[in-house]
Amino acid sequence: EGKGRVGMLVRTLAGHGHRVNTLAVSSDYVCRTGPFDHYGKIAAAASESETTKDKRSDEWRRLAHQAAVAKYAAFKGSGEPERLISGSDDFTLLLWHPTQNKRPIKRLTGHQQAVNHLEFSPDGRFFASASFDKKVKLWNGRSGDFVSTLTGHVGAVYRVAWSSDGRYLVSASKDSTAKLWEVPSGKRARETLPGHEDEVYALDWSPNGASVATGSKDRTIKIWKH
Repeated sequence: EGKGRVGMLVRTLAGHGHRVNTLAVSSDYVCRTGPFDHYGKIAAAASESETTKDKRSDEWRRLAHQAAVAKYAAFKGSGEPERLISGSDDFTLLLWHPTQNKRPIKRLTGHQQAVNHLEFSPDGRFFASASFDKKVKLWNGRSGDFVSTLTGHVGAVYRVAWSSDGRYLVSASKDSTAKLWEVPSGKRARETLPGHEDEVYALDWSPNGASVATGSKDRTIKIWKH
């Protein structure tokens, strides 16, 4: 009874010693982009027939669903379980296999203050954490092993976002800047994006990789070309 019900509690994951601020799932990017590639096209509809051009057609919907399912299946093709990362005011991150176990696989330490935000790279190889300790840390997306610390912000780091190819990471900070990092080789920022007059709270990278958007306490949104 209740099988398939929407909103039914499946599992409770407990392990943090303080408030949980952020979560990230390894398939975030795949689910976000659905059937589309980084050009905004559907591989299954590459022929661009008149039928597949019309996004209101049943054929387009069928191909879109087929492409999305195939994309998700390819992402999970290695047989690895889906991973979940949580970040907390207890300064730690926890790595979970939420569909298999209600206990954390690993506790990740290293941040000296609360963890604000987490995000997996599009291919799931890495994830990044942003903290009030002014640091961004990179971690192995499968094992949770520490990779490197990205140092350069002089205020708390609120958000991170990945480029669609997973080669770059951008971070947003209380210091009124966003910074661009090359991953995983660069421990120092490749570029600093100035211009905001107050803290940068919001950040996103377009799925096609063309631009980054930042939102600030100064009441403006800025668009940056990659």
